[in-house]
Amino acid sequence: MIDRYTNKALEGLFSDESRFQAYWEIELAVLEAYVSLGIVPAKDYELIKSKAKVDVKRIKEIEEITRHDVVAFTRQVGEGLGEEKRWIHYGLTSTDVVDTAMSLLYKKANAVIIEHIDSLLKAVKAKAIEYKNTPCIGRTHGMHGEIISFGFKWANYYAELLRGKERFEKEADLLCSCKLSGAMGNFANIDPKVQEMVAVKLGLRNASDTTQVLPRDLHEGYASALAILASTEEKIAVEIRNLSRSEIGEVAEGFGKGQKGSSAMPQKRNPIASENITGCARMIRGYLTSIMEDNALYHERDISHSSVERVALIDMITLFDYATARMAGVIDKLEVYPERMLANINLSRGAIFAQRVLNALVEKGAVREEAYDTIQPYAIQASLGGTPFKDAIKDLPLIKNSFSEKELDELFEVNYYLRRNDALYNRIPGLE
Repeated sequence: MIDRYTNKALEGLFSDESRFQAYWEIELAVLEAYVSLGIVPAKDYELIKSKAKVDVKRIKEIEEITRHDVVAFTRQVGEGLGEEKRWIHYGLTSTDVVDTAMSLLYKKANAVIIEHIDSLLKAVKAKAIEYKNTPCIGRTHGMHGEIISFGFKWANYYAELLRGKERFEKEADLLCSCKLSGAMGNFANIDPKVQEMVAVKLGLRNASDTTQVLPRDLHEGYASALAILASTEEKIAVEIRNLSRSEIGEVAEGFGKGQKGSSAMPQKRNPIASENITGCARMIRGYLTSIMEDNALYHERDISHSSVERVALIDMITLFDYATARMAGVIDKLEVYPERMLANINLSRGAIFAQRVLNALVEKGAVREEAYDTIQPYAIQASLGGTPFKDAIKDLPLIKNSFSEKELDELFEVNYYLRRNDALYNRIPGLE
């Protein structure tokens, strides 16, 4: 992933240096297990541990000849050793080392990702609480519907993000697996106890089913969890973008001192971060397509998955972390304009109260279809700039025969639509 979209916390995590060091950590953990099982002499292990070093430059030189990065790695770390080097990579196949080492790196990345998801949750929760009783217009099909609270939007986002985090944590635990089962995954050349011991040592899941590789449904599940979370972030970003439009103007992204919105138009203040996050979500979904095709390998393994994971999965992880951290910052600094929300509520000249009037008429004994057809033309006319809805209907026989003046006024109260906010919030863990 390019530097622009890489947070410092993940910078270098998937570099060649980091990857080969993780390979070596796996090799040493396997040797330690062999010592415990009495297979490798302790003195040989100590010599290997103390003398062998990872040299990425030298690995690349050897790889020019071997055309195999793991073979180049094992030969490089064995350089300068004596007979004890025979134990390096003993009983293992390349993917034992690669898959398990990548699990270590994914685990480190996941810790950073969870931290940023938590920051996003915190920012969203703060908005849900702060604006719990701030009325705004709810929209369906882009059209004014009925009043909701602005906090209600954020409460729903919070609930969805909680689900996303739970899904991600489950899939992350499955992905971070220890696989040391040999060339066909049948433990023919390595004791299953080695995998168990290394898994415990490194804090990884002890893989239950393998061939030469970990099953790639683990990667599919993990990538899907990232893509679903990214879609939630995109949902929030798109809402911010829409509410920022000049015609709506209910929110605005924070605008730093000296920041410019356009090279040509000084008045511009664009929701660029939310647009950027939308683009990130698109890329993440694009990466997912390739990853979802990685499970169907030839027989016990081929390497058609390798390039996808080296590029798509790593970029996906890095990009998702960047987008999540940026989304948290956007929400934290979001400017909210309740007075504009109230103005927008009044744009329809009372037409948004039509269902409230309809239901009240039914409660008074009116036939629903008749009541609907009676008030509909006046609601539409009001929403198009005609006579305010209440004024247009107040002298209709159906209305005059059903409501007192006070009762009619009560049907147009904003707070009616927020009366069950406590019940809504109490359904969401963390917002009770």
